[in-house]
Amino acid sequence: MTNFGPAPSTGSPLVASGLTKVYGTNHTATHALAGVSLTVSPGESVAIMGPSGSGKTTLLHCLAGIIKPTSGTVSWRGEDLTTLSEGRRTALRRQDFGFVFQSGQLLPELPAVENAALPLMLAGTPRAEATQVAAAWLAHLGLAGMEQRRPGELSGGQAQRVAIARALVGSPGVVFADEPTGALDQGTGAEVLSVLTAAVQASGAALVIVTHDAGVARYCSRTVTMRDGRISGEFHAAPAQQQASPQAQVPDGATRAAMAAHPANGAPAAQHDPTQGAAR
Repeated sequence: MTNFGPAPSTGSPLVASGLTKVYGTNHTATHALAGVSLTVSPGESVAIMGPSGSGKTTLLHCLAGIIKPTSGTVSWRGEDLTTLSEGRRTALRRQDFGFVFQSGQLLPELPAVENAALPLMLAGTPRAEATQVAAAWLAHLGLAGMEQRRPGELSGGQAQRVAIARALVGSPGVVFADEPTGALDQGTGAEVLSVLTAAVQASGAALVIVTHDAGVARYCSRTVTMRDGRISGEFHAAPAQQQASPQAQVPDGATRAAMAAHPANGAPAAQHDPTQGAAR
């Protein structure tokens, strides 16, 4: 019998040390990162904020193991992501990390419940079990009754909620969100941010959001600013300054236990990885 329950906390931070990333060579070289060090503690919400070209998305992709830095290290649960093979990094992204991108990156041919369940099914969870977990997350994100709708039948905000459910079904240690409201209007974006931050907090995961918008950063407990590939500033928000979420549906402990997916440790790499091709 599968043992459902919140993923046990290892107490391990995500630690980046001295990251550089250089594209091109010689006079055409572009230094996207120029010596960035950052620690994300368990359960913490961190906004990485800066203008276009500041290196914030490159930093997120290095932290998540989507790309390798030119130099420096990224440590997660005793492993240095920069030394791992592509196969091992792919498996780690499925098991330990969740992703919410600006476009959602849902598969148009799959209904919402299967889009949300996809990481579990790729890790070897039986379809019935995976869709049960996904359906519970969709319900608690306000999408009860929409499980069989395909992405084209959902609004932008609803599609992003499906993406949030997909990010959380595997009980990740860290959820990465790259401009998660960039394609939404202001009102819908605020609703999605409320749901995202409340749901990630309920799951016990850390949250890293990349944004150029100070309004988005206010939803996080800490903001790191970037410019020209370097961290240019950092500040912590007082609890009263963080945006509240009066409408976010946060599952209680018993419901979270029923919703959390089993870890599927050691699952072999599958043919399709929803995190592939996401770098930009």
